[in-house]
Amino acid sequence: MEGFCNGLHKSPHKGFSVEFKEHRQYVHGDEIRTIDWKLFGKTDRLYIREYEEETNLRCNILLDKSGSMGYCGSRAGGVSKHDYAVRLAACLGHLMLAQQDAVGLIHFDDAVRRIIPPRSKPTHLTAIVNELSGLKAERETELSSVFHQLVPKIPRRGLLVIISDLFGNIEELMKALAHFRHAKHEIVIFQIWDPDELDFPFKQWTQFQSLEQKSHRRLIDPAHLRKAYLKNLATFREALTAGCHRNRIDLVPVVTDRPYAEALASYLATRRRLR
Repeated sequence: MEGFCNGLHKSPHKGFSVEFKEHRQYVHGDEIRTIDWKLFGKTDRLYIREYEEETNLRCNILLDKSGSMGYCGSRAGGVSKHDYAVRLAACLGHLMLAQQDAVGLIHFDDAVRRIIPPRSKPTHLTAIVNELSGLKAERETELSSVFHQLVPKIPRRGLLVIISDLFGNIEELMKALAHFRHAKHEIVIFQIWDPDELDFPFKQWTQFQSLEQKSHRRLIDPAHLRKAYLKNLATFREALTAGCHRNRIDLVPVVTDRPYAEALASYLATRRRLR
């Protein structure tokens, strides 16, 4: 999978790297070695070959560890959204460091809990994995509030990879993401879903308990709730997709029954093709 990452991010500066950008006319002072002699042979004019320079990336992985991420689903052998997100973050950290990019980790629930600044040393992965292995899904969260708090704490622009279920008020969330975009960050969101949340498979009377407010629980007949739930889910996802599109944010839905490598490979291949 490491090959998927190489060359995904480009610098706006022109240099002499691996990807051809354009020709421009030779002027006095240009290095002779940059002249395209084949083109000179065809046109009898001197042109310089310019390239687009690849540059290292600064990436911060923002991991949501709020209570709702602890949902594990009703299927036997399933993995919780939190455990899936932790492993996904570790995979991304490995891929970034493998191509000598700087990667950091920020985890939060109802507040920012820890910021590990981006580093590009291979040994930095150990610090990230050790931090991830000790996390637990707990507490409530309000994503928009946390994101607004984070903007001044990430002074250098770069890539923000947000791993979350994104449950919350869409309008306020979009304002917070727009705040990141105003600070010139590129944003990729991996939205974590459990299969239960997408197809609502419950058929018998079921007791539902909030993972963020333990005292909130309801015993209901799912048959009466399913239609309204799926309608609200569709409305939520459409609003989220439209908001991300307006703000030029990559939204990547990921379901916990899908292998990590498959989900990452699919997205990175698409990203490379579009770039």
